[in-house]
Amino acid sequence: MLGDVLRGASGEAVQLALVVASLPVVLMTGYLARLALAARHPPATSGETHAVRLDVIVPAHNEAAGLLATLESLAASDYPPDAFRVVVVADNCTDETATIAREAGVIVLERQHADERGKGYALRHAFRWSRQEGWAQAVVVIDADTTVAASTLRELAARLAAGEGAVQADYRVRNSDASWRTRLLELAFTLHHTVRSLGRERLGWSCGLRGNGMALSHATLERAPYEAFSIVEDLEYGIVLGLAGIRVSYAARAEVRGDMPTGGGADARGQRARWEVGRRTLRHRFTPILWRSWHDGRLTHRKLCGDLLADLLTLPLVTVTVLTVLGGLAATAAWLVGAPSWGLTPWAISLGALLVYLVQGVRLSASPAAALRALLAAPIFIGWKLVGRGGATEAQRGEWVRTARAAQP
Repeated sequence: MLGDVLRGASGEAVQLALVVASLPVVLMTGYLARLALAARHPPATSGETHAVRLDVIVPAHNEAAGLLATLESLAASDYPPDAFRVVVVADNCTDETATIAREAGVIVLERQHADERGKGYALRHAFRWSRQEGWAQAVVVIDADTTVAASTLRELAARLAAGEGAVQADYRVRNSDASWRTRLLELAFTLHHTVRSLGRERLGWSCGLRGNGMALSHATLERAPYEAFSIVEDLEYGIVLGLAGIRVSYAARAEVRGDMPTGGGADARGQRARWEVGRRTLRHRFTPILWRSWHDGRLTHRKLCGDLLADLLTLPLVTVTVLTVLGGLAATAAWLVGAPSWGLTPWAISLGALLVYLVQGVRLSASPAAALRALLAAPIFIGWKLVGRGGATEAQRGEWVRTARAAQP
């Protein structure tokens, strides 16, 4: 009986409804596949060294345990030592962060404020200080739990010297072998930070900022003053730059690696919730602004704003994957009991686009074999993410929330 109904007009109506429902998913997966295809070419080299004077800003909130390793990593850079200064911002700290930084011989800015709490405020304080000092030509932001490749400052400076106003390094996971979660996060970082950034760079778009390993010229900070205080201040300021017509260049051979939570407990859930609440808040705030800028702007500006809008509207990969699978299963079930087969087409296209994106991520990962093994844990991660959420309160306030990490080496 049901098959007879679905073979007629009712079946066409069901599949038509599923096709309409697939349109946002097709657009999101198509966008990801477009970036993946553009990322198939190897990254460009920076060429010769350019000694741009850099203030390397290390925002730190109670980072005494791991700060020294980060400072040692920066000291080992192959960039001329007289062309950069390391500046630790000990922001609302209650531990020995400032003392450790002073003993390491770097500049320390101590900041205490009862209301203005968060990484964004710490960065604004440091950027203002750097500009007032007048020594540096640009700032570089390195998180306090990060290992920096020796060539990173040189690669970033080369892009700045070539005229770029904002540059983002490749951001990966340092403790990727610590657990199933960090192995999967390494693949996720490769997809989001490497594949997307390289694709956007190849297409002449803005790769966006990741908060760690980003470089900004003083001229950029003058043109677009830093006033980003949300929990995803990097995404926020990257959009502000795009609205100002400033593209973020991607330096694929500049690399920073940060630690991620190894387990799936409250710290990991809180971190994930803060990211998602932050993106959702910015989506509501900037979607109409980016839409107007895309619609009314000049061609170059339209490209930047159109891509930033697409990136902002693209849901997390887990959500897109779940929607694709569920939609495909629904269309398949309808077809098996008599509905027309054309309802399967958009879901098959979406699935194919996701596979293109994932294949590129595996190919560009540090260890393709490890990335493939990490995919086996994807169902566990999806279940973990769907079971519960937490940490939204701090996200909405934009406060410093230090996530527990693996032990520092």
